[in-house]
Amino acid sequence: MNILMVKAHSVGVGDLLRSSAAWRTLKNRWPDAQLHLLFLSKQKGYATEELIKNHHLLASAHFITIRSGSPHESGAKNMPLKSILDETKMVCAKVNPDLIIDFEAGGMRTSLVTRTCAKASGARTVGIASFVGRSFFYDQAAPSLKQFAKTHRLSLPMDYTQRDYVALAALGLERRGQAIELRVTADGAYARDELNTQLSKLPANRMVVGLNIGCGTPDALHKRPNLELLADALGRIYVQRPFNLVLTGAAFEKDINQAFMAAYQKKWSDTSHIIDWAGQSTICGLTGVIDAADVFISTDSGPYHMAVALNKPTLVLFTYAEVTSYHDVPWCVRLVVPYKADDIVLAVRHLSAL
Repeated sequence: MNILMVKAHSVGVGDLLRSSAAWRTLKNRWPDAQLHLLFLSKQKGYATEELIKNHHLLASAHFITIRSGSPHESGAKNMPLKSILDETKMVCAKVNPDLIIDFEAGGMRTSLVTRTCAKASGARTVGIASFVGRSFFYDQAAPSLKQFAKTHRLSLPMDYTQRDYVALAALGLERRGQAIELRVTADGAYARDELNTQLSKLPANRMVVGLNIGCGTPDALHKRPNLELLADALGRIYVQRPFNLVLTGAAFEKDINQAFMAAYQKKWSDTSHIIDWAGQSTICGLTGVIDAADVFISTDSGPYHMAVALNKPTLVLFTYAEVTSYHDVPWCVRLVVPYKADDIVLAVRHLSAL
C-alpha cells in the first residue's frame, strides 16, 4: 500500500518533523505501507529537505516549489498552478498511491493537488472539511480543525503535532500520546564520531551537554535567550558537576556562540571544556551531534525539535509562550521567560538523572 501525504504549511525543521508522529500512527495501522511525502514549498532547496528525505519512516519525499525566488522577496510570485499540477502528476506517477491524505486544514491549493493526483492514480482521498464545499474534493472528510478541537477538548491554537491528527480522524486514527521521532542518519553517525574525537581530548567521564543558541535568521532573533543569564546558569552547573559543552549551530551562527563564550569567560574564566561546533556538520550530521550529548539545551528552533524526536533529554528556552511549539513528553522540560538561572540549573539536574 502506498500512501501519499500532502502538506504545505511550513518547511521549517520543527514544522515538518512534528508530522512524524502522524507518520508513525499510519505505520502502526498499516505496517507494510510505504509513506511518501509531497510538500509544496515556498523556497527551493531549503535545508529541511535533506533531513526529511532521510527520515526513516518515509519511502520518499518530494518538494514542489510554489514561489519564484525567496518568499522574503517583495517581488516573489506564485508559480503558475498548471506547472504545480504538472509536477504533481509526475510525483504521482512515481509513487502510484492507493491513498492520498491532504493534511492541510485550509486553502484550495492542496485540495486541487490531491484531486489531480487522485484522478491520475485512482487513489482514495482524505482531507479536512474546513469550509463548505471543500469536502467535495475528498472521498472521506474529517471535520474542521475547530470542531476537532472541541470534540477532543483541546484549546486553540493547537500544537502542530496534534494538527495532523485532524485529517487522520477521517480514518479513525487517534494520536494516543504518540511522540515525534527521528533517527541518527549516516551523516549523523560520521559527525558523532568526529565530535567524539574532539571530546576525547577533554577530561573523560564527564557529562556532555549540547547547547543550541541558534536563531540566527532575522525573523528568529527575538527567540534568543539572555546570554549572561545562560552563562551564569551553565557555570553554576559546572561547579556542581563538571561537564563538556558542545555549542551547535549553522556557520552563520558562530558569532552568537563566540558571544556566549565571551560572556561565560567573563563570568567563570575557564572555557577549556567548551567546543564550538557551529558550521561543522550538515543538518543530517546534527542528528549525531545531538545524539552524542547526554542533555541538550536549545532555544525554540529546529535542533530543539530534533532533540525531542531523538528522545534526548531536552531543555527548551522560550522567550515567550508559544503553545504550538510545545512537546509534552517526559524527556523535555520547557522554561518560559521570566525564568531564572536557578530554574535552568534545576532543569538540567532533573534531565541528567533521566
